[in-house]
Amino acid sequence: MMKISTRGRYALRVMVELARQTEGKTTSLRSIAENQLITPKYLESIIALLLRENLVVSSRGKSGGYRLSRPASQYTAYDILLATEGDLSPVQCLTSPAPCPMQQHCPTFPLWKGLQTVTHDYLRSITLEQLAQLPDGEFSFRDGI
Repeated sequence: MMKISTRGRYALRVMVELARQTEGKTTSLRSIAENQLITPKYLESIIALLLRENLVVSSRGKSGGYRLSRPASQYTAYDILLATEGDLSPVQCLTSPAPCPMQQHCPTFPLWKGLQTVTHDYLRSITLEQLAQLPDGEFSFRDGI
């Protein structure tokens, strides 16, 4: 079973918070931590991953903080989760460095491959902009989400 870690879930929440800010406005780490109920130390590790993948940018100084590196419409849930999870495959045989020796003869391989395709396509269909426009606690499957 593919399970998204706390790091991935928190990263999505952080990115939604940044997407809801006025374009170009930065948000402090402290403010994000307070709003999202994440310890500052844990949030720092999440922000480091987002910075490394160029999903956010930082600025120093009194009014420094973090902001999105591009418009929210240009991010997908897949981009954010991939940056924080590293792999979104349901089973290891789809991602190991060498192809599974049973791949050609495994009766379950098509099932796992199909599940991966459906999951990845779904996560790619949801933009950060769409998530940011939803009221807190409300989720709808209309229009892709």
